[in-house]
Amino acid sequence: MISIGPLALALERLIAVLGIIIFMIAASWISRRHGKDSDKAAWYALLIGLVFARVGYVAQNWSSYALDPLNILYIWQGGFSPLIGLAAAAIALVLFLRKSSALLPMGLALTGSAAATLIASSLFIISAEQPLPQGLEFQSLSGEVSALDDRKGKPFVINLWATWCPPCRREMPMMVEEAARSPVPIILANQGEDVAKVKEWLDSQRLTSADVLLDQNQSAIAAIGSAGLPATLFVDSKGIIRAQHVGEISRAALLAGIRDLE
Repeated sequence: MISIGPLALALERLIAVLGIIIFMIAASWISRRHGKDSDKAAWYALLIGLVFARVGYVAQNWSSYALDPLNILYIWQGGFSPLIGLAAAAIALVLFLRKSSALLPMGLALTGSAAATLIASSLFIISAEQPLPQGLEFQSLSGEVSALDDRKGKPFVINLWATWCPPCRREMPMMVEEAARSPVPIILANQGEDVAKVKEWLDSQRLTSADVLLDQNQSAIAAIGSAGLPATLFVDSKGIIRAQHVGEISRAALLAGIRDLE
């Protein structure tokens, strides 16, 4: 991830954006040799691909989005199906350029940029897997100590958040709701704030505090190597962080991560 002060940008999203930029640069170069229509076709293909990638992801996770239909519009949370989007973009290119000499080079540009993006994303996901540091201890709002080492042997999720963080506040009602019914424990670890501050905010939002713990020393930040919030870590039964989501997370992404742990 890339951090700017307390904010963070997930590196996998940046990789996807760079992949799109590479394709559009290649498309611009191709259009100078095959006519402006090929450049327009690239833009149409990009738009169609993004729309279908989003629609495909929503369809695959409809049970989650059905609970919060408005979240379909929250594209900043992520949630795109790359293969569906690439297939739609490829079909669009064929339809728009079927009679143009630009079809082959444009197809190669799309294939090359997509392959590079998928490979880079896969390598990032593999490199993101790391052991959860040992010795991490949180406190409940009543002052009881909770050692994460005691949870080894079963999977769990850690959500790092703070009351001053806008995306944390937006996702917290959903996180509290899912934590109350999830078969995999979800720990809502507040970062660096005291009991009074956290209780006051939870009460003001009418949120329950059963799964909220305090990490006043922000020791869990070391688990992801950044101060960016919010962050959600998916830890398997061996204590390995199998996936992490930086930034506001959707219900669909949270439940998908939990399913991968089960």
